[in-house]
Formats: sequence, structure tokens, C-alpha cells
Amino acid sequence: MDWDNVRVFLAVARAGQFVAGARRLHLDHATASRRVAALEVALGAKLFDRRTTGARLTSAGERFLAAAEQMESAFLHAQTEVSGLDVELSGDVRIGAPDGFSTYYLAQALGPFIARNPGLRVQLLPLPRLTPLARREVDIVIGLDKPESGRFVARKLTDYSLGLYASAAYLEAQGAPGPDFAGHRLIGYVEEYAFSSALDYVRELFGGAPTQLECASAVTQLEAVRAGVGIGVAHDFIARRFPDLRRVMPERRASREYWIVTHEDTRGLGRIRAAHAHIVACVERDRGAF
Repeated sequence: MDWDNVRVFLAVARAGQFVAGARRLHLDHATASRRVAALEVALGAKLFDRRTTGARLTSAGERFLAAAEQMESAFLHAQTEVSGLDVELSGDVRIGAPDGFSTYYLAQALGPFIARNPGLRVQLLPLPRLTPLARREVDIVIGLDKPESGRFVARKLTDYSLGLYASAAYLEAQGAPGPDFAGHRLIGYVEEYAFSSALDYVRELFGGAPTQLECASAVTQLEAVRAGVGIGVAHDFIARRFPDLRRVMPERRASREYWIVTHEDTRGLGRIRAAHAHIVACVERDRGAF
């Protein structure tokens, strides 16, 4: 069985499309299609249902996916042992993280790591769920919850706090809010996009008061607050970066956790281990800011 064909199969399965899977491997669509077809001939089974909307795994494809991922893990570890690839820390490291943590902390914190390792390409993705990690679409996930099941290795990064904020201009125009927020505009989160129960801090801090603007992104919420649209919830470590923001009702405070999660099969790879260690060390250093 040709490993390159298996590698293409994994890329297509994870992307859900031949075009997107081929792009990840820097191949054209026709080459990816030929390689998967050759693999199907070798296995004597159809692996994908090809549709105009994408490529869906057949039952045989689902069964082969587990075996292919075991092959991938073995190949990666063998590559490290034989070629010393990870000694030089070459290749890609994909990190999925919530947008607030990624934008206002991780992007800056990774700077020295990238500078020390010019052979690495680090990719930050807005993927806080564990599904991409399970399918090997990312190497490290920063999440809000400790995984309860699956072949994951999790470590608590830090606690962090959130509070209510408004812009100085908004408070000058509208005045300080009372307990029921009467006469004030509130900015919240779009509930159906809440990937974790930990994101229910809006209800907790607003005490059930209705929101008028709802954003599916922590970054968008923050920018709406800074623009004077209304009062919103912000991470304290982010809000401190902006002198135009004012804390309101400081007695209302929420606490949450960040977890760093890797997959059992790939956490030992040098590039992933090094990125993991760097993130942990940075958060340990900056724990007081959270």
C-alpha cells in the first residue's frame, strides 16, 4: 500500500472535500482524486461518496480512517527517530484557540518561539472544539473545558476573570448603570454559537437583562464596547490593554479556565512538544495578568 495515497486519503477525509484536501498537500484536484482511486483499488473498497457538496466517507472509509490514522502516527514517530526532523523543529504546528486568547495573547506570545525556530510554520486557527484535534486537523487546542473522553492529554493552563466594561465616551453620555441596567444597551453572545457552557457568562453577569447586540466573537464584542455601542463582558487580561475602557459594576465578576490539549498519538513529536512547552511557560510567566 502506497503511503502517499493514504496521506491524500487522510487530507480529503479531514477537509471533507477533494479540492481542500489537495490544497493542504499542495497537490492539484486531479492528482488527489487519482491517488484516492488507486487506494480504493488496492483496498477493494469505495472510501468516499463523491458529491457536488464534498466528499463523504463511506462505512468502509470510516473503518479505514482509524487504521490510516494509526499508520500516520507510526510514520510520524518513525520519521522523528530516523531523520531527526523534529530535532531541527521543521514542519507545521497547528494551534486552535478561542479568538480572544489567540488575538490578544497567543499571537504575541508565540513571537519568540517562531524567531528561535525558523524551520517551523505555526498556524493559528479559531477552533476551540476538540473535534479538529481528534481528526488531526490541529496539533494543539486551547479550550475552555477539560475533555471528558477521547484520546487526549489535557493540562490546565490558567484561571482567568471577566467583568463588565464600557467605553469612557459611552459612560459620559449614558451615565453609570444601575442593578437592572435600565436605559442601557447591553452587548452579548449569540447563544447557538456558544461551543461551551463556559461561555454563559453574559447571563451570569447581566443577571438576565436582555441584550440588544449579540456577537459570535469575543473580539467583535470587545470592539463594539470600545465603539460605544453599549456595555459588554470582556476578559480582564484583554480589557487592560485598552485605556478607553472602564470597568463598571466591579462586584460582578466571572471566573473561567483555559486548558491546553494534545492528542495522545502526536504529543511526543518534537515540534508539538516544543510549542506546547512554550505556551505553558508563557502562561506561567504571565499568570498574574489573567
